[in-house]
Amino acid sequence: MAVDVRWATVDDAEALAIVLCEMAKHYRQAPLDHDQAAATARQWLEEESPAYPHFALAFAGGAVAGLASVAIAHPGVDLERLMFLKDLFVRDSARGNGVGRALICFLAGQCLAKGIGRIDFTTEDWNEGALRFYDRLGAERHGQKVFLRLPKAALGKIARS
Repeated sequence: MAVDVRWATVDDAEALAIVLCEMAKHYRQAPLDHDQAAATARQWLEEESPAYPHFALAFAGGAVAGLASVAIAHPGVDLERLMFLKDLFVRDSARGNGVGRALICFLAGQCLAKGIGRIDFTTEDWNEGALRFYDRLGAERHGQKVFLRLPKAALGKIARS
């Protein structure tokens, strides 16, 4: 099956919402309201910089098949920008059809074209399928970092201090 990957535009808000809703379900999060997800996706896409889009969408057989959510950070310690892959998600109906690989290939090409030196990402330690996928791509595991998060409640406390 041919997979087409492109940066999402405002016209893709509905497709992005479909994947976001399925992703929440897959990760056992509270179900998202589709209409709210579509409105939020539209807002995000309207606010994106054309120079650094945040969502790549994959389409297979005319249907949205997956997404990659990224951010560009600069500079790295080596004075090269890096791409942080926040989420890579392939819909259940599209798994095993090369969608994940197509998304990563697209991102790698974008990095090379824009002088971005690497892609950093995380995955859950229990996600064996994702770990096997990334191993097949040649990803290196780096255990020297600790993943930390400041949740919304902490942000409010810090902002008020």
